[in-house]
Amino acid sequence: MSQPPGFESSDKSLVCKLHKAIYGLKQAPRAWFDKLKATLFHLNFQINKCDPSLFVYSHANNVIYILVYVDDIIINGNNTTFLRNIVSQLNSAFSLKDLGRLDYFLGIEVKPNSDGSLTLTQSKYIHDLLNRTNMENSNSITSPMVSGCKLSKSGSDKFLDVSLYRSVVGALQYATITRPEVSFSVNKVCQFMSNPLEHHWSAVKRILRYLKGTMSLGLHLQPAPTNSPLSIHAYCDADWASDPDDRRSTSGAAIFVGPNLISWWSKKQIVVARSSTEAEYRSLALATAEVLWIQTLLSELHVSHHSPVIYCDNMSTVALAHNPVLHARTKHMELDLFFVREKVAANLLHVVHVPATDQYADILTKSLSPSRFCELRSKLKLADSSPHPT
Repeated sequence: MSQPPGFESSDKSLVCKLHKAIYGLKQAPRAWFDKLKATLFHLNFQINKCDPSLFVYSHANNVIYILVYVDDIIINGNNTTFLRNIVSQLNSAFSLKDLGRLDYFLGIEVKPNSDGSLTLTQSKYIHDLLNRTNMENSNSITSPMVSGCKLSKSGSDKFLDVSLYRSVVGALQYATITRPEVSFSVNKVCQFMSNPLEHHWSAVKRILRYLKGTMSLGLHLQPAPTNSPLSIHAYCDADWASDPDDRRSTSGAAIFVGPNLISWWSKKQIVVARSSTEAEYRSLALATAEVLWIQTLLSELHVSHHSPVIYCDNMSTVALAHNPVLHARTKHMELDLFFVREKVAANLLHVVHVPATDQYADILTKSLSPSRFCELRSKLKLADSSPHPT
């Protein structure tokens, strides 16, 4: 640290001691969060053990949730008068800017529908991204990746503008927050950040062309039934040895709470699987960990729910999850085996076989034909948010 201009001292070993955190310093976010946390604790809020950015007030019949992302805050509750009182008390401690009903948060547009449901879109964000890449007038396309496409580290010339590639692909990662159907294609182009080639950039442009034609698509969230416990069900899948460079597999999962998709991913596995069963089982273990976290979160929020169900289209994987006997062929993956089996044996988790045609996570592990892609896209609860003519 150096002395600031205008406040120099002859003793160069001296530095300024701050009475308050200055915006932009490394320690500023932590100092701000500590201050906010102390204020909320004073108002009788409890911090959530599963998600430290979620604060809950529950007293008598009043329930208030506060979700914090740095200095952007969402407040929700079941008592409007009490909610306004909390906002007023926070405003007396900090200088708040009340933006009213939630309609825009961190680049995500929140559109309420007449039936009480919500649609989350990023149409403005995608539009700005298309303008930045001069793709706003490009022709749209029906799928983000050519069916059966296998991107490799070789095969074409080096893409010269590496900074542009990294910038655009990084921006596409943020677009997957409300667009789960492009998770696989974005994950694939992310794997070539260090040395992008021309055909990798062509794959990026295809994703942008797809997003241009589906800009109004968004994640549809419906009200869950209040008279019965919530269901938790997940679909997990793997594409075995799909990477032509190192033969690692790709895992994918889609997790639903009630009628809504709330978590998903497409990831390259960190080790080489020796069989399709092993690849699928590693994917199952990842899905199990996420499902158990969601279950713990719901329990902490006192939301009643059924035991989770995970659907897998590999019969051997389902059998391994239920079979208590260990085999020499599965010795190297014992940690994952014990982790899942323990939950299944305790009846805390159900692993069920599903036909490949009904495997929703297929869209998160491989590039599909346009017809199959559109079919599975609808299963992921994506809806058109554009106003329909009356």
